[in-house]
Amino acid sequence: MNFFRKHHRFLFYCSWLILALAQSASTELIADEAYYRVYSKFPAWGYFDHPPMIAVLIKAGYNIFHNELGVRLICALLSTFTILITETLTERKNPFLFYTIALSIGVLQVAGFFAVPDTPLLFFTALFFYAYRLFTKNTTWKNALWLGLVLALLFYTKYHGLLLVVLTILSNSKLLTRWQLWLSALFVLVLYSPHLYWQWQHDWISFRYHLFESNVSTYRFSYTTDYLLGQLLLAGPIAGILLLPAAFMYRSKDRVEKALKFVLIGIYIVFLLSSFRGKVEVNWTLPVLIPLMVLSHQFMIDKISWIKPLKIISFVSLLLIIAGRLYLVVDIGPDNSFKGRFHNNRTWAKAIKEKTGDTPVVFYNSYQRASLYWFYSGIQSHSHNSYYDRRSNYNFWPTESNLLGQKVFIADIHSINNYPDSVRTVKGSVGLSADTIYAALGGIKIVPEQKTIRITDGSPFVKIRLSYSVPEKYRSFLLEHPEIYNELLVGAFEGKKLLQEFTFDITAQKMISGSAPGEITLPLDRSLNAREIRFGIRCKNYFPTHNSETIKIVRK
Repeated sequence: MNFFRKHHRFLFYCSWLILALAQSASTELIADEAYYRVYSKFPAWGYFDHPPMIAVLIKAGYNIFHNELGVRLICALLSTFTILITETLTERKNPFLFYTIALSIGVLQVAGFFAVPDTPLLFFTALFFYAYRLFTKNTTWKNALWLGLVLALLFYTKYHGLLLVVLTILSNSKLLTRWQLWLSALFVLVLYSPHLYWQWQHDWISFRYHLFESNVSTYRFSYTTDYLLGQLLLAGPIAGILLLPAAFMYRSKDRVEKALKFVLIGIYIVFLLSSFRGKVEVNWTLPVLIPLMVLSHQFMIDKISWIKPLKIISFVSLLLIIAGRLYLVVDIGPDNSFKGRFHNNRTWAKAIKEKTGDTPVVFYNSYQRASLYWFYSGIQSHSHNSYYDRRSNYNFWPTESNLLGQKVFIADIHSINNYPDSVRTVKGSVGLSADTIYAALGGIKIVPEQKTIRITDGSPFVKIRLSYSVPEKYRSFLLEHPEIYNELLVGAFEGKKLLQEFTFDITAQKMISGSAPGEITLPLDRSLNAREIRFGIRCKNYFPTHNSETIKIVRK
């Protein structure tokens, strides 16, 4: 017992790390982790969905271990340092109370090792507040540069980092009068400029996606209620009923605690409001866990009446968390979609590979299945995203062009009866169709002159000026295979719903020869409730590919 009391911190953090590493090695990758593993195969300063930090971390770990542990290695280390840094943010110390709080928050243990952007986001959130504390206590140019470095790394992790900065400045507006803060901001700009340049090169694609595409749908009351319930569970799953009130009731004693309080409340409010424009994923508020732990600890440190029930709740939570850890490792319990995320991915990929051999597999509209198959089969895969559905990084990686002209298998889990072959797996059947010459043309770009189409009263149609960009690899392929059927399509959409589809006598071969018209006439009737249009190319019998950015329709 004396040994434990003397070395409790070392024992706690070593145990946390060992459990994270053991869980990392024994749990199959989930689809998002496999997707981010593909990120690391294509190093870049930016990606369609996220900044590049997660790709760098995965690549570093995978260079050491070529398995699940390698994918998660750096994230497992960061999860441990996240807790350690968060403990240092507590001005008054009660380490055993802090351990109790940390152990009662299930997401930190059960999912804290996952190789997803949220894991380094939590680490850099804690590191940001640590750097901010140094900056407020001693506002020197050195601490300003240190703060700038941490902020740049935070921004390279996930765009949520901007919320932390804005809310922190709101908590202490006098920061804006300090030249050291502007030095820090300049340093951030210098370090972050490669990513901004990448965004500029790609027409600010990530920002447009997150602001206008990823979370926009018709409002449902369940979006808000699910958000509120999800945040309560995220803070526990049971301990949230104590930790949340404690953190909100605590009165900040210094500028760092005030910033923590502003971030806690501000992030909850921002995403509550966001629930009125679309579904909010539970993990989007994950940075609040840092202020939640610190502020609830500071509130409870002198309140025995709160600590006693917290110990009871934490014990029950810990039992649930242990069960959750086992659930991730061992295939137990009834089959369901949640369980399917963590189990049988290796067996699933093996069953498909036994049918397809070493031939690459192209999955329809599923970056998840394409990435999982690539990881567990070792064979390059591709997600053929139709313009009826959302895009992913597979629309920008050379995975399509790498397979151009090769034999592939087209795979899908929908309308399996329409496929000449199929394979039964532990995760359901997969329809398969062999294609001797893969000829998807998603790499061809249709560039409308107008970014927005404005339709006035009495206008039965609209004219759109176009230009075409055909990469050399596609040009050579089409010249070698003039028989490949393809046609240009224009889809009119209301959100994700296709309302009308137009065809034109325009083919990729005409784009190459220069005979494709530079202007088309689109008969958009005013009774049609279309809000946007997209250009696609249907080739063979594939779903049409994404070949343009989304063009907004504004009705006057």
